[in-house]
Amino acid sequence: MAAQEPGMKKKRISKKNKSAWRKTDIQDVEQFLEDQRQEERIGTFTDKQNEDLFVVDASPLKTAPSQLSVKKKRKLNALKPMRSHQALENTSKVQDPIVKRNHVRQKKNGRNIELEVRNPTKARHRQANSDRGLYYEKLDQRLAARESGKKDNKVDKDIWQEVDFRDKIPGLKDEKGWISRDLAVHIAGNIGRKVVKTHASLHHKTTKAKKFEAPHPGMSYNPSLKAHQELLAHVVDREEGIIKKEQHLKRVTTSMFSKVTPEERDRRRLNEMSEGIKEEGEPASASEDEEGADQKPADNSYSTVNAPVENKKKSKQSRNKELKQKELQRLHAAKKALKKQTADLIRIKSIRAEVKEEAEELNEVKKRRKAKAERKKFEPKRLGRHKFVEPDVDVNMPEDLAGNLRNVKPESNLLTDRFKLLQKRNILPTTVAVTRKRSKVKRFPRNSHKEAGVSFQDLRAQRKAAAAAAKANNDTIKI
Repeated sequence: MAAQEPGMKKKRISKKNKSAWRKTDIQDVEQFLEDQRQEERIGTFTDKQNEDLFVVDASPLKTAPSQLSVKKKRKLNALKPMRSHQALENTSKVQDPIVKRNHVRQKKNGRNIELEVRNPTKARHRQANSDRGLYYEKLDQRLAARESGKKDNKVDKDIWQEVDFRDKIPGLKDEKGWISRDLAVHIAGNIGRKVVKTHASLHHKTTKAKKFEAPHPGMSYNPSLKAHQELLAHVVDREEGIIKKEQHLKRVTTSMFSKVTPEERDRRRLNEMSEGIKEEGEPASASEDEEGADQKPADNSYSTVNAPVENKKKSKQSRNKELKQKELQRLHAAKKALKKQTADLIRIKSIRAEVKEEAEELNEVKKRRKAKAERKKFEPKRLGRHKFVEPDVDVNMPEDLAGNLRNVKPESNLLTDRFKLLQKRNILPTTVAVTRKRSKVKRFPRNSHKEAGVSFQDLRAQRKAAAAAAKANNDTIKI
């Protein structure tokens, strides 16, 4: 509804019903409220200063705008606030209607160390202050000693001596041994003297391998006859063991199965799968005819394969017989057990000998297991995927022995020997050299290098012929 002019008389409308209330013109009230809200947002003229409302034009003439470079424009734009952040700025001047609002204090991230130092409220704050004081005292002593120029290089304790931490804490080490080492470590950690528990392998040797193993005397460039023969015998024994193991694996795997041709395999499978199936025109055997005759009923009456089961109740006499039989079996078992006990009493000496023999066998098994565990403790461990295998012994045959260093034939590598020894001493995991299979490069002549009337097959044949001729003449190929 449009607003009426000031001179016009307002038309009176009946507002008897609620539906007639919307006919009231309230546009002047809404305009007043909108103006009031706008004044709250941007302020009124009375609140603003003259400098905000008026600008004094002191320049008599307009000067030509200076041309700024692109670099200067970028610097000026960088000083201005970003346009994407202008929507977040609060341009309203409306005051908070609730003056005494409860502002929630945000918890600061981290600890206020200064407050803890000045006003310690907890036990750990006071402990930290005392520790900090001790640290600064030691620091001052160290700085004073450095300024005086005196260097104290004395070592009061033996660094190689094994010291038990239980000696420094009273009450943890007793003569009766009630407190174990694990319990002592636990208590020391709870009273503020935490002990780092090291692995048991750090306190004993894990291998008996030496840091440097001298080579066998037979590996010398000019060995004695006895040393060289011993080395050859050792190598032969090891090779025989390897061959014997390979033959055993072949015997228990490949040789256990007979080899047949594919035709024989198919024929055997056909016979096996068709076992019991009659072929067409094959006469039935006599036994099958007799079985068929027995199965035929004597008369034409109906009969089933499984005869009906009758529920025959046992009589009192049969039950009494069963009870008597069970009692006889029980008496017989008791008599047999008594007879066995009597026989065992007679042969008590032999039983003692058997028990003693079993105990000896058990002790032998325990000894062997203990010896095996002790031997295994010093063997090379399996630190990785592969198991350590002793490398082959480098040996020169009698015809390769030169007798001097100038003509000696090298058989080993010093770097490989050191690497294998580190693996044997459980310092490095055992690895296997991996060779990558290189893809075959396909070679073909370019179109610009092709001769007219010569195919690629002809060129390949020429190269093969040239290579064969060079190989026969021990010469290099020139292409």
